[in-house]
Amino acid sequence: MPKPFMSYEQQIQKLRDKNLTITDVEEAKSILRHDGYYALITGYKDLFKNPSTKNYRDGTTLQDILALYQFDEQLRELTLRHLLHIERHIRSTLSYAFCDQFGEQQSAYLNPANYDNTKKKSNAINRLITKYLSPLLTKQTSYPFLEHNKKVHGNVPLWVMVNALSFGTLSKMYELSVSKIQYAVSRNFPAVNEKQLGQVLDVLTDYRNLCAHNERMFSHRCAKKDIPDFPLHKKLSIPVQGNYYLCGKRDYFAVVLAFRYLLPNSEFLRYKSQLSKLIEEAVTSNQQISRDVLLNIMGFPANWKKVTSYRKI
Repeated sequence: MPKPFMSYEQQIQKLRDKNLTITDVEEAKSILRHDGYYALITGYKDLFKNPSTKNYRDGTTLQDILALYQFDEQLRELTLRHLLHIERHIRSTLSYAFCDQFGEQQSAYLNPANYDNTKKKSNAINRLITKYLSPLLTKQTSYPFLEHNKKVHGNVPLWVMVNALSFGTLSKMYELSVSKIQYAVSRNFPAVNEKQLGQVLDVLTDYRNLCAHNERMFSHRCAKKDIPDFPLHKKLSIPVQGNYYLCGKRDYFAVVLAFRYLLPNSEFLRYKSQLSKLIEEAVTSNQQISRDVLLNIMGFPANWKKVTSYRKI
């Protein structure tokens, strides 16, 4: 049965019936009107609920939920800012390595033979070409730089094409590239090898999509993707279950580790400082969530700030 439409007044009453404290009805309406019940309440209520009663813990306010929502929004903004730097680096190095190997003609990246065209990967290569690359050449697009190259030069070299590709498509193109190209790209990130870079890009694609669609990030776990086991997992004494690290594999701390390995040291230090400040502001402005609870949900070990105290390799 579909859920019925509720007016703002009905939404507020439903929240009050669940023991959420709302003292200013007009302010509550303004919050719900601006952010939406589904995005705000459905997305962020769980941390404030009593597991046994399913009601909100005593003293929980709409402002508490809003504070967590705004923390997550700021976390996405911070993450995207640095993800875009990695994305730009991959665009540049991948297109350079590919064109250095196969030339500047668009026919080069449309040729399956110029990828790691094994039986295992052939379907994925054909899908990359037919679904994501070729349509940008054969159909009218909203990218002026593509249309200019098609009209004026009759050719779109890869260093132009990559600017129209999503982070996920770039990641897939790297994954399907021949080993010589993967090696050339990974050399720009000295602390990781070719395989590790592919695994990291796969996880970062998940988080890049969260940024693009404004989805909840702080508690996200990738479904079937992990970053590789890095020396920092061991140096930070992250707990293990069997042979699997319990933190920093598919949670937000995996993003922190990925940034540690892919970003320049100076940029990572700025990111870490901004992240630490965000976390402190979140727990200070929210009496219902402790620092330990928030860090645990994000997948952070208690000593996460020591991520810069050890060498990466």
